[in-house]
Amino acid sequence: QVQLVESGGGVVQAGDSLRLSCSVSRRTVFRYPLAWFRQAPGKGREFVAAVGPNGAITIAADSVKGRFFISRDNAKNTAYLQLNNLNPEDTAMYYCAANSDANINTFRRHLVEFWGQGTQVTVSS
Repeated sequence: QVQLVESGGGVVQAGDSLRLSCSVSRRTVFRYPLAWFRQAPGKGREFVAAVGPNGAITIAADSVKGRFFISRDNAKNTAYLQLNNLNPEDTAMYYCAANSDANINTFRRHLVEFWGQGTQVTVSS
């Protein structure tokens, strides 16, 4: 089975940046798209961004475009989410996800086969 392990979260101040990492247990999973979701307390899970198998194609939610950037390094079996200019509204548990569907836009429908355990990002004013 595929395992995804997130890291890099923490407590930061507004305006700071973080880079989240997602370590993938199998190299073969990088034939498929990867994505990041987040869930704030008391709210539903929200799609953040997704990246295609070779990293060339990315999509992002309108709420984070221009601030958050997804990427991947297949040689390291790792995906990343660069979070810039953080604000308190970005406070959430951030989850890495993988999908065997080759269509990257499937993540927008929250059709996910594999989830990580999440890493907490807390942004203070």
